Amino acid sequence: MRMNGRSLPANMLLSIRDRRMRRANAFSAKKDGVTGTLVASYNVHKCIGVDRKFDPDRTSRVIREIAPDVIALQEADNRFGDRDGLLDLHRLELETGLVPVPISATGKGHGWHGNVLLFKRGVVRDVHQIRLPGLEPRGAVVAEIDLDGNQSLRIIAAHLGLLRRSRSQQAQVVLDIMNSPDEKPTLLLGDLNEWRLGNRSALNTLHASFGPQPPAVPTFPSNLPLLALDRIMANRHGMIATVEAHDTPLSRVASDHLPLTAFVHL
Repeated sequence: MRMNGRSLPANMLLSIRDRRMRRANAFSAKKDGVTGTLVASYNVHKCIGVDRKFDPDRTSRVIREIAPDVIALQEADNRFGDRDGLLDLHRLELETGLVPVPISATGKGHGWHGNVLLFKRGVVRDVHQIRLPGLEPRGAVVAEIDLDGNQSLRIIAAHLGLLRRSRSQQAQVVLDIMNSPDEKPTLLLGDLNEWRLGNRSALNTLHASFGPQPPAVPTFPSNLPLLALDRIMANRHGMIATVEAHDTPLSRVASDHLPLTAFVHL
C-alpha cells in the first residue's frame, strides 16, 4: 500500500515523528497565547473506542478536554432505527456551555444523519438539513451563527461517504451551497473520508471554493494517525490558524478518530 508516493512503513515512521512535532507545536500555541474562536471536528464513532467499549461519558470527557467554542460531531447517533442520540447533551451543556444548533429532526437523534453542531455563544440565524447523495445515508447541517455579536459565520458540518464516487457527488453539493449569491465567511467541518489528492479527489472539487488550505493533519487511526480524513476548511485566506489534532491519552482510545482543532479569526 502506498500513500502520496510513500510506502506504508515510511508513512508510519513519518506519523510517529509528526505526532511528536504536533504535541510540541500544540504546547507552543498554548504557551504563546494563541487567540481566536476555537473550533473542532470530531468523529466520535458512535461513542465506541478502540478498546471496543461503548462509553459516551468518555466521549464527553474528550470534548471537555478540547474546550471548543464550536464543535461538529459525526456519528453521534445510532445509524439505524430511531437514530437515537448517544450523548447526554444536557449534561454536556452544564459542563461545557455547549448547546446544539436546533434542527427539526425526527426520532430521538441529536442531529441530522449523525451530524451534531454545538456552540457556546451566539445567535443562530438560519439552519438547514442537507441530504447528501450516495449509497450510504449521509447528510450535512448548514447553520448561520452570529458568534459573540460579530460578523455572521456560515458553518457546514458534514460527513462524506466511504465510496469515491459518492464523495465526489457530495462535494459538489457542498460546492453548490458555496455558490449561493449571498456568499459569506464559511467553515467546512467534518470527516470528509478523503486523503487522496489529484483530479479524482473530492478535495480537488472543494478547492474551487475553499482554495489552498493549511497542511493536512492525520487523525486516523487515532492510535497511530496516518490519514487526514478530518478537515477544517475556510473560504477566506488567513481565517484558520493553528490546525492540530487533539492528541491525548484519552482521545487516542475514545474513538478511532482524533479530534481536529483550529483557531478561527473572523
